[in-house]
Amino acid sequence: MKNSHDKWDTILQPQRAWWDIRLGDLWLYRDLIGLMVWRDFVAVYKQTILGPLWHLIQPIMTTIVFTIIFGNIARLSTDDLPPFLFYMAGNTVWVYFSTCLISTSNTFVANAGIFGKVYFPRLSVPVSIIISNLIAFGIRFGVFILFLLYFLLTGSKIKPTLWILALPVLLLIMALLGLGVGIIVSSLTTKYRDLQHLVAFGVQLFMYATPVIYPFSSVPEKWKWLLLANPITPVVEVFRLAFLGASAIDPVYLLYSAGVAAVMLLAGILVFNHVENTFMDTV
Repeated sequence: MKNSHDKWDTILQPQRAWWDIRLGDLWLYRDLIGLMVWRDFVAVYKQTILGPLWHLIQPIMTTIVFTIIFGNIARLSTDDLPPFLFYMAGNTVWVYFSTCLISTSNTFVANAGIFGKVYFPRLSVPVSIIISNLIAFGIRFGVFILFLLYFLLTGSKIKPTLWILALPVLLLIMALLGLGVGIIVSSLTTKYRDLQHLVAFGVQLFMYATPVIYPFSSVPEKWKWLLLANPITPVVEVFRLAFLGASAIDPVYLLYSAGVAAVMLLAGILVFNHVENTFMDTV
């Protein structure tokens, strides 16, 4: 018989209301999240020859390919910025967002085995993915800064601005947007597995609706509204404004990006929480 002075730390119920999201549990399980972050970061390149060096090689190789194809062959505008830095800046931002979205969109299906055996806040898995991707972003960002310093010392016409101070805001917007959209997709893939393929394909196409390989200023007026509807567009452009000193978008559009990220995150948490109750019956 339970002692009247005992208190339960956690009460498990078969069904919970949509709005019963229990975000406080994430703090209680912060040690578990830390272990997941380390697992996600290390496991990506486990048993590879170069290991974490791939975090350095990938952004450099991707930027070289972009510079050759879009800069030298297609001769797309870069707003008079050094093409190598222009493409590396866009790629640094885009890879973090796209990786967060794709990785979190597979949460339920990829972790069905462990979810069905032991209780812990399911939301801790996508949160750990966002944090581990942030570490990878830090490495890519460090590579970008090294090349930025090189171009500055060689006299290139780039002028970093005080918008550099907005970098934490840009990261927060990308993280929340990637997490929100990702967990919505993850919730839907418990019933519709085709979405896994659609997301990977859709993210590739979505890059072309984001000024990663071209500047916003080169887009015809009649199509600019389409790019402005993309909440990642202001993030990419303000990142370039901050570190390279050129952008055709008013930074005030970041408010729109932040609003979309907040709405998608709230919707994602609610849907994720609802599906969490029954997903083992459908996965």
